[in-house]
Amino acid sequence: MKKSLWNVKSGNFLIAVLLVILISSCAANEPLDECLTGKTYGFFWGIWHGIIAPISLVISLFDKEVAMFAMNNTGFFYGLGFLIGSGGWGILASKAKKD
Repeated sequence: MKKSLWNVKSGNFLIAVLLVILISSCAANEPLDECLTGKTYGFFWGIWHGIIAPISLVISLFDKEVAMFAMNNTGFFYGLGFLIGSGGWGILASKAKKD
């Protein structure tokens, strides 16, 4: 009996997803209290952090001191600024030349 290529690919994908979930469940909990002291970031900082989010993502893979999202923020307005700032990358992608 022959297995279809679709079943083999979906089986491999399912195994990969389960392995990622298993490995990520081993992460240690970090204390958040240390992050919530000092300066509070607001709307304009959210815009800036949204703009540099792709760069922060790459750097955060190699440096544990770098995060994409400021934990000590003002809440809704920081999140709104972050969303607006990160939305600019989608606008740039839509302007790309299409052949």
